Amino acid sequence: MSSPSATLTVWAASWLAGDSAPDDVIDALVAWAPMHLIGAADADTASALGLDWPGITDGGAPMLLRVLRRAGNISPTDLRLALPAPGDVRGLPAGTGFAAAALGSGEGVLVGAAGSAGIGLVPVHEGPDVLRWTVYSVPTVTGPAEYVGLGEAEYSMREAVRDAAAALLSLQTVPTGTPGDDARAAITDALSDLAHHRYPDSLAPRALRVLDSADQVAAILTVAEHDSTNQPPSISAVHARESLLRPLWAAVRSARTAAVASASSHHPAGEN
Repeated sequence: MSSPSATLTVWAASWLAGDSAPDDVIDALVAWAPMHLIGAADADTASALGLDWPGITDGGAPMLLRVLRRAGNISPTDLRLALPAPGDVRGLPAGTGFAAAALGSGEGVLVGAAGSAGIGLVPVHEGPDVLRWTVYSVPTVTGPAEYVGLGEAEYSMREAVRDAAAALLSLQTVPTGTPGDDARAAITDALSDLAHHRYPDSLAPRALRVLDSADQVAAILTVAEHDSTNQPPSISAVHARESLLRPLWAAVRSARTAAVASASSHHPAGEN
């Protein structure tokens, strides 16, 4: 699993669908940090959801499930993963505190039916053992900016694996022109960190393949962004690197959101 927001979206959707127990969701969240703190962005949100104000509610990961229950009569399809990045804010409710916070964190979860009022949750790490979630009121929940089916996402990730490997070489992450031990070790370490986080058994095999491929591409791109050459990069080199990697990161975000959306929609395994 690539982020706490993805974990909450996938596991909470499985719980709401009756495929996972609350303890399963809590265990998956605790794998990110043993301590979860939940705070409201403002007094009205705190009052509506039964959270402390000012300050934080020390309810741990179970409080996240209570917040979801208090958000209304939500279904698995009312949970949506947001993975924004500078220049790519697709699907965020414009002008909201949630949108600004999710962009700063690079992730978040929208809760509620599209077109209706809902909430948004944004996690931020406060040290290795603490994950703080801030809950925002969202006047109008936006729907997904685009539809990407699992078949399209899987094909995109197969191409992205190839393109990311080519980018790694072209950026001279490995001066010899072939992936060396340092690059391979860094990619393996990145994938190993993500492998500690489990997926629900109800996740479709194709969705799992898409997520695994996206993790592989992300690991390669992370190594490419921190190339091992000792020469300080020029401004033009930085711009060239960003131009090369930006569409690949966008493909990773699209694939991850598509796979998570398929889990939230509770599609059967064979559906695209």
